[in-house]
Amino acid sequence: MPPQRATLLQVAQRAGVSRSTASFVLAGRHVDMRISEDARQRVLRAAQELDYRPNLMARSLRTKVTKTIALVSDTLASDPYAGRAIHGGLAAAVAHGHLLFIGETEGDAVVEEKLISDFLDRQVDAFVYASMFTRYVRVPKLLKGHPVVLLNCLTRAARPAYHSVIPDELAAGWSAAKVVIDGGHRDGIHLVGNPAQHVFAGRERLAGIREAFTAAGIKLAGTIECDWWPDSAYEAVTRALAGGPPPKALICFNDRVALGVYQALREAGLSIPGDVSVVSFDDSDLAAWLRPQLTSISLPHYQLGWQAVELLLGEAGRSEPAIRRIPMPVRSRGSTGKP
Repeated sequence: MPPQRATLLQVAQRAGVSRSTASFVLAGRHVDMRISEDARQRVLRAAQELDYRPNLMARSLRTKVTKTIALVSDTLASDPYAGRAIHGGLAAAVAHGHLLFIGETEGDAVVEEKLISDFLDRQVDAFVYASMFTRYVRVPKLLKGHPVVLLNCLTRAARPAYHSVIPDELAAGWSAAKVVIDGGHRDGIHLVGNPAQHVFAGRERLAGIREAFTAAGIKLAGTIECDWWPDSAYEAVTRALAGGPPPKALICFNDRVALGVYQALREAGLSIPGDVSVVSFDDSDLAAWLRPQLTSISLPHYQLGWQAVELLLGEAGRSEPAIRRIPMPVRSRGSTGKP
């Protein structure tokens, strides 16, 4: 059997003070309760000798505050790359003296309802509602009336009821275009991917790219359409190279697309960046593994997680609910150069 944990009464008896005095000392209220320094030291010494730890369950029943928050996601937690958002959220929770519970639904509404109900039964103080891909969501009815911050998702409401933390994909598109423009490219610039309007990231990235090129007086040469996956990109770029002059710069909608692009260009005998510059989005581990290493616009997963929890627990969260866009920095590497 595990050893019985010391009680507050035992600490008080060893220190020679009342139970309430011991409670005030351990809660840091010795000054306002005018407890002598000698008594404070005796209580602290007794607590250390007895290895006293407060009963958090009993405290939460008294205060209605459990110092816990829950993150409910679809598949965010199990993705090794996007899981950095979990690390950011954990770090922010620890900084505020809270525990972070994590639950994953895999997009199953029944599982989601059960998870949220279980967290509510455990009296968690607040929720982060998260999505693997940036998208519009409906906040579950069970969360109404509870503190909630949306992570990597947002609602369609004209006046947001919750803070939302999302990557600034619009500015990222502008940044990708600027990498190409600042490299001296004016023509032969193609997009690679399928900028479908129903994909939030694709739509925002495309809008940012077009804005930057329009501002610079540059016209895109075209779009090589493919799925956001290496084999689809490889096949699409291979066909494009066989049917016309090679491009001078390719902007890929993500790093997996860029992997397929690299393979197609190599097979066609074209060098990167000597013949063709390549820039991408996400800055996954793949970007650093490719040779030459891939210039990519980074998804700030850690910062997203940190900011979501900070809005739940910090002063900033008391402001009017709004959409907060987290900057996506450019990671310049060896895949871009002058034409």
